[in-house]
Amino acid sequence: MRLPGTRYQEHGWEQVRKLLGHCSLQAFRQIEVRQVLEPAQHATLLDAYTDAVAAALRANARTARGEADGNSYGESVYELSLGLLYELQAQPAYWAAFVAAIAAEHARSGDFWQDPAAEGVLRKKINDMFATLRDKVDADNYIVATGRDCSPNKIYTYRMLDTAYREIAGLFAAWEQHSARVGVILGRPLAGVPIEVRQMKSISGCKAEWLIRWSESQAQFGGSPGPLHTKSKRFASLKNSPDKIASLLAEIGDYEALSANMDSADDWQTAAGEAALWLEDYWRVIGESEQAGTSGLPQGEDRILSAPEHDVDDETEDDEDAEAAHAAAPEYHASEAELAAEQGRAAELSLPLRYLEMARSAQEAGSWTVRMLRDESLPIRLAVYQKLLGASDDTYPDAWLDPATGELPTLQQLAVLDQISMPTLRKRRNEAIARLQSAGGR
Repeated sequence: MRLPGTRYQEHGWEQVRKLLGHCSLQAFRQIEVRQVLEPAQHATLLDAYTDAVAAALRANARTARGEADGNSYGESVYELSLGLLYELQAQPAYWAAFVAAIAAEHARSGDFWQDPAAEGVLRKKINDMFATLRDKVDADNYIVATGRDCSPNKIYTYRMLDTAYREIAGLFAAWEQHSARVGVILGRPLAGVPIEVRQMKSISGCKAEWLIRWSESQAQFGGSPGPLHTKSKRFASLKNSPDKIASLLAEIGDYEALSANMDSADDWQTAAGEAALWLEDYWRVIGESEQAGTSGLPQGEDRILSAPEHDVDDETEDDEDAEAAHAAAPEYHASEAELAAEQGRAAELSLPLRYLEMARSAQEAGSWTVRMLRDESLPIRLAVYQKLLGASDDTYPDAWLDPATGELPTLQQLAVLDQISMPTLRKRRNEAIARLQSAGGR
């Protein structure tokens, strides 16, 4: 989820949380944790904790987790973790709540540090501290970015709605397997493919009444009450306020659309043109430009070429070119075991089970770009498009998109689909782009 000023609400948060938890446990093995029982030592303990965790984070900066994308603005998991750690110094109330919770555990168990489950409890308290701190940091930055009031609780509400939308999108994408639930959400029995499945391309297209019905049906289909229908009063007013829900959903969607082409840390990208044909034209123009520079034609002079005469031989050559292009197109014949493994990875990422199979079929087989990348896996090709054209482009086939976001899968998802690490994915992607540049410039 993206909102103005926020940095910790996207896909990378789970890795940020895990890295901070891992490094915090390392830090607490080096410092005197019993100081939590002495209020006068809490400030000193925070300084020692911050220094120890920062050192552990720096040691993990070049690991796969540390270098992973933390958000869509180009910040790594390491950078976000280190930033949130230092926010703790500026927001000492969160540290005070943490040490109070540990002191309470000690009072309850007699000697907390001798409890075999102490490390697990400690990690949970660390997670709680940073989870609440991130909402405070993002709420403050939202206020700075927009000038509108915001609170950590409102950030939590935005996130709940975004999570609910993604669950609804997943149900819509697999509506055949969840036809009864989708019918309840839409408020009517299904008689064929519901048009809403294709219409809801982003969170802006999610209707408030769908979200309310989804929450209401959660107890029936999911076994526990939905967020709008629990006994908690946190969201009690929302279930009776569809207009407010619609306004919040629209705000998330509007900003995601606005920021879609402005939040990349890449040196350059464009959102225009066909995914494959645009690249093909780009490399062709570069090649023609360089050839013109060595053909004796003065630089800057335009040439108007007469149209070639068309005859039967031309048609034959066109047919031969088409056959050659088809022959050069990448083919992939997966066994049943390979398809099952692919579906398992897709399910792990909450993608459609046949995502890879359908995405391969949607490629433009005769495209120059696809032919140039014939030796690369589909996830590497999609990573190339993502870098050059952005995660969202109207020309991408629907089969390439993650139904939950309406965009190409993230680099992290593509790495899992390809069964490689993030650094390896980036390396192969960059090598593929270099080959395209080299071929296009010949």
